[in-house]
Amino acid sequence: MRLVVLAMLLSATLASPVLADVSWEEDGWLATIGVEHLESGDEFGCYGMPNLEWEADPGAMSLECREYIEDRIDASKWGENPISTYTPSGLNAAQHTTIANQGFMVHGDNTGQSATAWHSSDDNPVMIYDWYDLGRRGGSLEKEIADVDMLSSELDDGGLVNMYWIGRIYDATVRHDQAVLDMLDERDDVWYTTWGEAYSYWSVERCYEFDHFLTNSTIQFEHINAPACLSLSPNAWNVPITWMFEIKNGSIIDSTLPEMSIDDSNILEGWRMESNILYFSVQRGKNITFEFTGDVEYEVLGRTQFFNNKSAALTIAGHSTTDLFLWSKRFDDNENLRFTWLLSPRGVEEGNSLLPYIGLGILVTSVSGIWLLLKKDAIAHSKAEALMDVITDGDDDE
Repeated sequence: MRLVVLAMLLSATLASPVLADVSWEEDGWLATIGVEHLESGDEFGCYGMPNLEWEADPGAMSLECREYIEDRIDASKWGENPISTYTPSGLNAAQHTTIANQGFMVHGDNTGQSATAWHSSDDNPVMIYDWYDLGRRGGSLEKEIADVDMLSSELDDGGLVNMYWIGRIYDATVRHDQAVLDMLDERDDVWYTTWGEAYSYWSVERCYEFDHFLTNSTIQFEHINAPACLSLSPNAWNVPITWMFEIKNGSIIDSTLPEMSIDDSNILEGWRMESNILYFSVQRGKNITFEFTGDVEYEVLGRTQFFNNKSAALTIAGHSTTDLFLWSKRFDDNENLRFTWLLSPRGVEEGNSLLPYIGLGILVTSVSGIWLLLKKDAIAHSKAEALMDVITDGDDDE
């Protein structure tokens, strides 16, 4: 009996620590609506793990966070490997390099590094480490905080505009500003993209090789998979790049690429003509052809800064995305918007607020059981003593 009592005492004593060992639980929505977001063009990156601290061990944090993503979902439809992560302000350059060594090439936003990318319209990144401090422009999507006029002005200035979004603060749902979404729906000069897409598109600026030639009114073009260039752009995805040709004396009658529109605002493969300029977007390693009428001539003008020759790019970072459904559900009707969902699993205290009560219930149940056992033991002991008294009295009478 004493062993049973000891076991129940240990159960009551250890119940709370055992529950506390479960430090986080995953977001089950990644396996369901996560796939839909992936197919539509959203990106999944890292925000952090509840059981670790960026400042204490950025290598362990970035490794575990990367594995959390890779074990559950691809980072993008253009690449499986996650390359975008939140990092807090205050880390030093060596710590950012450690994070980059785990595959994360884009660190945001406003991380405090001296080398920066897109903190203003003319803050063009030049080196890879510029992306270790992605700027925040355009403000937040949150109602009462969003500023439509400021966002519109930033887009007019050009460059990459990076907005902020968080869908929930503790138990409170954050409301978005519909006026911002309405304004964005009216703009046709913006490339709606993600952190990883923007970095991968930019990486071609540093190094590229292509081949092209004209045969019997047919132009062939290939953006070559050059090993030397790939080594200079670690972890970049193979996204379609928009090229420009000036065309003379001919019009397209057929192509191996589908035709696209000037209104297309999300990255894809295709071609379109604007006056005598041919814009076409194609992935690296693909050989494409354009068949023309007439005695065609052409000149390669190079690559556009942004997809489809847009004058500005817009990214929206979903910070601390612990519940993809709650963070994303209000944007399902906005076809053009693309989000970089920075993922974090839910901590135990966040994912299940009933755990303290469950622990208390276990404790109360255990203590109640102990009390009942002790009471039964006392009653049985009393009965045994009474029986011994009766037997002793009988012996004395004889």
